[in-house]
Order: sequence, then C-alpha cells, then structure tokens
Amino acid sequence: MRLKTLLFGLFIAGATHSYAQDTTAPASDKKWTIKGENTFLINQSSFSNWAAGGINSFAGNLALNYDFNYKNDNWSWDNKTIFAYGKTFQKATQWRKNDDRLILNSLLGYKASEHWLYTFYMNFNTQFTDGFEYKTDNTLGNNGKAISRFFAPAYLTFGPGFAYKKSDNFRINISPVAARFVMVEDKALRTRYGVDENKFSRNEFGASLDAYYKVDLMNNVSFENILKLYSNYLDKPKNVDVDYTANLFMKVNEFISVNAGVQLVYDDNVDVPKSNGTIGKGLQVRQIFGAGITYKF
Repeated sequence: MRLKTLLFGLFIAGATHSYAQDTTAPASDKKWTIKGENTFLINQSSFSNWAAGGINSFAGNLALNYDFNYKNDNWSWDNKTIFAYGKTFQKATQWRKNDDRLILNSLLGYKASEHWLYTFYMNFNTQFTDGFEYKTDNTLGNNGKAISRFFAPAYLTFGPGFAYKKSDNFRINISPVAARFVMVEDKALRTRYGVDENKFSRNEFGASLDAYYKVDLMNNVSFENILKLYSNYLDKPKNVDVDYTANLFMKVNEFISVNAGVQLVYDDNVDVPKSNGTIGKGLQVRQIFGAGITYKF
C-alpha cells in the first residue's frame, strides 16, 4: 500500500510541477503540451414496489487520463498515463470492483517523412488492488483468495519500431522486435498467468502492434479505439495476444458527460474464471457505462 501511495504521489507532484512549468513558458518556446481529463461516473438503479421486479444497484468510477507530449524539431515524445478505479454495489453481491487500471504508455519518435517516424515505445500496465473470482451463486472462488494483486500480474513491453502518425487522433506503431515481461510478484498466482512458480516473470520476445483511432461521429459525440497486439516468437507465435478497447464519449455540456466503454482481452497464457464455474482460456470482457462529471485542462 505504501508503494502504491508513493507512486501516485510522485505522479501527481510531477504532473503539477510540469504543468506549472509549461504554463509559464512563452508560447513560441513551448515544447511540452500537457492535457488532462478527470472523469467521475455514476450509474444507479432503484426499485420500490416495482411489479416487473428489479435489483437496486450503484456504481461509481473514477478515471484520470493525462497526456504529456514533447516536440522539438524532428523529435517527439508522447506519454499517456491512465489511473482508473471503480466499484459497483448490489444487495446480493455487496461491493465489487468493476475497474482497476494503472497504465503508462510512452512513444519516442524521430521524424522520417511527413507522417512516418522511427520509434521506441514502452507500455506498462497493472492494477492497484486485489481482484477476486465470483461463482454464479455469488460465492467466492479460489478458496476466497485474490486472483490478482498490485504487480500480480504486471506487463512491461518495449522495443524499437516505426510508426505512421496522421494526427494525434490516428496513429499506428509497429515493433518487429519487442520484448515483453509478464511479472507476478505473488508466488501463489504465478501459474495462473503463465509464469513459472519459482520465477518472478516470464520473458517473451516477439512483435507488437499498437494502434489508436478517435473520430467525431457528430457534434459532441466521439468514438475512441485502442488496439494492442503481441506475438511471441519464442512460444506459439500464431497465438496473438489481443487487447482492444472501444470508448464512446457523449458530451452534455462543459462538465457533464455520458461515457460507455468495452474492453476485450485474449491471452492464451492466462487462466480466467468462466461462467460455468471452471477455469481455463477464454475471452475477457469488461464493460463500463455511466453519466458523470468530466474536467479537462
């Protein structure tokens, strides 16, 4: 817990310091561009003497999404950080986590032509708190023990490559020689994520693709797509790991928004709990929908 608090504190301090420096610099000398979006979503349902029936529920989600981008002559350095956490409550299930992400993305580029870059990229992601497996009868699986924790698992991927960048809303980065480390600090959880019980990480070497596309569908309505693919040359290269996220943003006014999102993940090294109560390989699906407050700078 202390490590998580320290990391979060350092990030906020760094962001505040960078933002302060950026706003005082003359416009002509401005090399850093800093943008941020803080969103708090609420989703609530309540029933009383409702003939058709229903279950009272409440969900709250907080997401901090910041971009720190640098550009100087032919060099560019794009950085994105995402902190997201949410919980949902129903009387039958009590409080459960519905979102938990810590994501750091970085892309260093050198301009090769108008829209092409030589690049070096890095991606890191993990979660903050313990995650649990729930059976169809709402009881805990895995003997009540957590199936994920902070740094269990954590993924670090990096490597050189090249990118096509039409704009900040459309870019594709390809790395044909990318290293990936699947790290699991909790020894009891390592085999669940394809890591040897006596090792801290599984080391992979392969190719990766990272694509981003955001389009305005109509006034105040935008659709965001994030796709990550990875193929491990060293083990079953045809079994490509897929991570796709789609987000729909609907702006009501300057501060109120309605957001909907879905994330699809497939990794054949990861054992997931299925609806029939078994553990095995399968598609992971996460959905979020809610209305709330969004503050941008």
